[in-house]
Amino acid sequence: MTNDYLLEVNDVRAGYIKDVDILQGVNFRVEAGELVTVIGPNGAGKSTLAKTIFGLLTPHTGTITFKGENIAGLKSNQIVQRGMCYVPQIANVFPSLSVEENLEMGAFVRNVALKPLKDKIFSMFPRLSDRRRQRAGTLSGGERQMLAMGKALMLEPSLLLLDEPSAALSPILVTQVFDQIRQINQSGTAIVLVEQNARKALEMAHRGCVLESGRDAITGAGQDLLNDPKVGELYLGAGKRH
Repeated sequence: MTNDYLLEVNDVRAGYIKDVDILQGVNFRVEAGELVTVIGPNGAGKSTLAKTIFGLLTPHTGTITFKGENIAGLKSNQIVQRGMCYVPQIANVFPSLSVEENLEMGAFVRNVALKPLKDKIFSMFPRLSDRRRQRAGTLSGGERQMLAMGKALMLEPSLLLLDEPSAALSPILVTQVFDQIRQINQSGTAIVLVEQNARKALEMAHRGCVLESGRDAITGAGQDLLNDPKVGELYLGAGKRH
């Protein structure tokens, strides 16, 4: 085991039913400040990997090391306290609360002044600042994703797990959300991006991991995977290259 990685997943098997593994021995690593994209076909285990890393599922075998500590088996709230946050694809905001109240809820485990944190989020997401008193349930899909990310960032995590942030968004909103993800990463937060929009995700990733049937089938630099004929044919809709 090396301490060079912020997150290290070794030979993890996990699933929703005992003795039925969706993840078939996955190996996965993230360095501090890195943006790593996880792509693959439906049913490959992408969201299962994110949930297992975050403690929503307990691995049947293997280790998950975060900041040098094996966190496999810890509860999500314990993992949050260690500096990791997870933004699920759906049900990721409190619809009856205002934008500002959602941000405050994001920092519920912290005993610090909230105004500087909120100001930082509002400067990063100006659209949220304009809607700070608006109920989250009335926001557009793209605005909800921005709020969900902002809520997680109130904890100033070392690692942010994003599960399908572009799902069901229009192309314009997809671009806006991806721009915000890039900005978050450039500010120093490491990101694991689970994403169906494989091409766009790989374009901005330092590294990528292709999951196939619960295994890490292909890993490499984001640009290398974009230019890999096999990845292009199977996952990017590039067709056969001659």
